[in-house]
Formats: sequence, C-alpha cells, structure tokens
Amino acid sequence: MNKSLFALGFLILATTLESTGDALVRIGLFERAGFQRVVPIAIGACLLLGYGTFLNLVPLPFERVVGLYIATLFVVWQIVSFFTFRTLPTAPVLIGGALIVVGGLIVSFWGAKDVQSL
Repeated sequence: MNKSLFALGFLILATTLESTGDALVRIGLFERAGFQRVVPIAIGACLLLGYGTFLNLVPLPFERVVGLYIATLFVVWQIVSFFTFRTLPTAPVLIGGALIVVGGLIVSFWGAKDVQSL
C-alpha cells in the first residue's frame, strides 16, 4: 500500500476518533445531567485515547504529520458537527477552514524533498 494513503488513513481515523470523542464529552457536559453524564464522557474519553494512539502511529515525521493532521481535523470536525449537532458551517468557518487546509498542506509538503516518500 502507498505510504501516503496509509498515513492518510491513520490521520482520518485519528481525527474521526478525536472529533467524535470531543462531541461526546460536550454532550455529556452540556446536554446531560447527573449520572447520565458518565456514559458519553467515558466513551468520549476512550475515543480521545484512541485518537492519541493512532495519531502517534502515523508513519511520518512528526513535523509533517502536524500539517496533515490539522487539515484533516478541520474537515472531519465539520462532518461530525453536522451529524452530531446538525450545524452547517458558516461562511467565516468555510473561509477560515480553507486557510487551515491550505496551511496544513503547506506545512506538510512545502520543501519535501520527495513528496512520494510522504
């Protein structure tokens, strides 16, 4: 399998776990009361541990992972936000997000001696 696709798969998995874990913690904190808070927060905590694990298993140098991670996180968070909270991104979010994605790609690929090795 291509190393780039493998790394991207890890990043998508990591950011999906992070975004979903964050959403569950938010639901537990702000939409539940008493003991009903425990389950979403506990599941969210497990997902956040999975995010940290998979992010650190990406087979790329950390300085290259950070850019792709930020770009991927923005996109995945918008998807999770839509399905979890039924919110569409506003124009400022889309414009700022485009800058985040472009910035992430610059961090990851600008100056890479061999883009295929990513």
